[in-house]
Amino acid sequence: MIHPSAIIHPGAQLAGDVTVGAYSIIGEQVRIGPGTTIADHVCISGRTTIGARNRIHSFCVLGGDPQDKKYHGENTALEIGDDNTIREFCTFNIGTEDDVGVTRLGDRNWIMAYVHLAHDCQVGNHTTFANHATLAGHVHVGDWTILGGFAGVHQFVRVGAHSFIGISAVITQDVPPYVMVAGHPAAPHGINSEGLRRRGFGADEIAAIKQAYRKLYRSGLSLDEARGEIARIAEQFPRVREMLDFLAHSSRGIVR
Repeated sequence: MIHPSAIIHPGAQLAGDVTVGAYSIIGEQVRIGPGTTIADHVCISGRTTIGARNRIHSFCVLGGDPQDKKYHGENTALEIGDDNTIREFCTFNIGTEDDVGVTRLGDRNWIMAYVHLAHDCQVGNHTTFANHATLAGHVHVGDWTILGGFAGVHQFVRVGAHSFIGISAVITQDVPPYVMVAGHPAAPHGINSEGLRRRGFGADEIAAIKQAYRKLYRSGLSLDEARGEIARIAEQFPRVREMLDFLAHSSRGIVR
């Protein structure tokens, strides 16, 4: 299952059915789970752990040093979960000691070509990153989020679950759950209703999320006033609670 031209360090740990293509290089501290396929010309280095059944396409560089001048060779890590598709020319860096020390990608994510995950990013499950989407350091991205092509996210920004980031959007503040944003700089454009329907949200739940969105963005209320109104909606509809909790922990302020 391993091409004879691949270079695999004796210390690397690969499950018995892992496939490694021609001219790929796998470093000493790399761990790769069962059913994972590594295509040709892939470089995996650093303290990188990759789970089961991932498909990693050609010319990806995973586990490289952070692009951070404060990094001086600390043994930080990259963790990739299960069932991810990672297309050509993606670059994922290890973490730094200034944060949790680990860059994480969860399970069942669809990562298209040229995507960059910088140091200490925390990406959830079921996300879709279109070509050239880029996360700066310390970014958190919630489950089921979609990033359009060429979207860029500023360091330390949090992007809530089920949100939708439009093509070429520039994100410099937090994006609450369920919200669609687009533009340069990004501005809100409603909630991701179609995505929520596809994921099994009920009509009443979607209506409640729309109501919370209007309180936050269309009512003329201050942020504190809007949070109070959203809290009342969340008493009846728990899905709205995710938006309320997100607002309570936003440190950069929200796209508004």
